[in-house]
Amino acid sequence: QVQLVESGGGLVQAGGSLRLSCAASGSFFSINAMGWYRQAPGKQRELVATITSGGSKNYADPVKDRFTISRDNAKNTVYLQMNSLRPEDTAVYYCNAQVALYYRDNRLYWGQGTQVTVSS
Repeated sequence: QVQLVESGGGLVQAGGSLRLSCAASGSFFSINAMGWYRQAPGKQRELVATITSGGSKNYADPVKDRFTISRDNAKNTVYLQMNSLRPEDTAVYYCNAQVALYYRDNRLYWGQGTQVTVSS
């Protein structure tokens, strides 16, 4: 079984910064892509950023040039550095990981989410 635990959320003023972390634990063969998603009240969950096992990154347009996704494979952890935060960034942020429990396996895991609130 695999667990993803997010941390680092909180309340910040517009223009401020937060750094989210998501650590994977459990037994698995490998972690492939990891990512961050967010969901605001009354809205669909949306992609924020992804990063492959090789370090290739992809960002949603609203966060380009403001957010940076990274990972530490030795720690099985993905990070999201969020700068120049805006009120519209307010959401619950969820960590996602594609995990292989064994060779050629591939399954999706989600964290429980961490609240990010940006005040104006």
